Amino acid sequence: MPNFIPIRYTSADGLALYARDYPAGGGTAPVAAMGQMQAQPVAARLPVICIHGLTRNSADFDEFAPAIAALGRRVLALDVRGRGHSERDPDPSNYTPQVYADDVVKLMADLGIARAVFVGTSMGGLITIALAARHIGLIAAAVLNDVGPVLSERGLARIAGYTGKAVAPASWHDAACYVRDINACAFPDYQEQEWDKWARRAFEPDASGRLAPRYDPNIAIALQTGRLRTTSLASRMAFRRLARERPVLLVRGALSDLLETRQADWMRHAAPLMQYVEVPNVGHAPMLTEAPALQAIERFLASVP
Repeated sequence: MPNFIPIRYTSADGLALYARDYPAGGGTAPVAAMGQMQAQPVAARLPVICIHGLTRNSADFDEFAPAIAALGRRVLALDVRGRGHSERDPDPSNYTPQVYADDVVKLMADLGIARAVFVGTSMGGLITIALAARHIGLIAAAVLNDVGPVLSERGLARIAGYTGKAVAPASWHDAACYVRDINACAFPDYQEQEWDKWARRAFEPDASGRLAPRYDPNIAIALQTGRLRTTSLASRMAFRRLARERPVLLVRGALSDLLETRQADWMRHAAPLMQYVEVPNVGHAPMLTEAPALQAIERFLASVP
């Protein structure tokens, strides 16, 4: 049985969007009293909003989200427009962090969420930074997963090399081989079962029964036309504002080719109060269930309301 509630909502421009809602686990905490364990109400804690990477979807958080929900926080994992169960946009020019950020604002308004902790992987982190530029009040704290306002051209070129390209695996085995071929450099320790799990997050049968990627190929246009750049003044300013006004944790894969040491060092210099953790022998981007990442996030969340 799913451990989440599916949510359907509509963007400001009329697209049907989707998210997974993981209720806060337990709801009560055991407290020792008079020699016995008694259930006492737990003070409501801010929810966590998880946003995936460029070609990914909410299923990326199917292990991380329950772990965070077990800490007593509601967790929302989004399918960004054009991915997963969210509708594809007929206008590909809308596939930008600013438009994605507007979709997040709409979801929070619909659910009556005034503030949340954001966990953004890759593109999800860029969406969080874009949100900080215009809606910093919605952000209580942020975890940026292997991404920032300065990126490596090497990693961006690698991602552009496969995003949006036609691929139709003949079987789940072939799908697993495909995701292994393009991601083995980032996850050298992964075994067959991990690649199979990844394939089932990344592909689904289409109307004809053939396996197809769970994203709109048109999301690649921003990469192909150079609209998605390695840095910009606006993104650097938004990041500085976010890190100055809110607690921020940067998670970096030690093998990352998108956020290399040079870019991470720039971020740490620009935001000296930002917390930092590096996940060994993992590239772009950590799944956040790795022990160093998960433990650092749990410590980080412990200091957030």
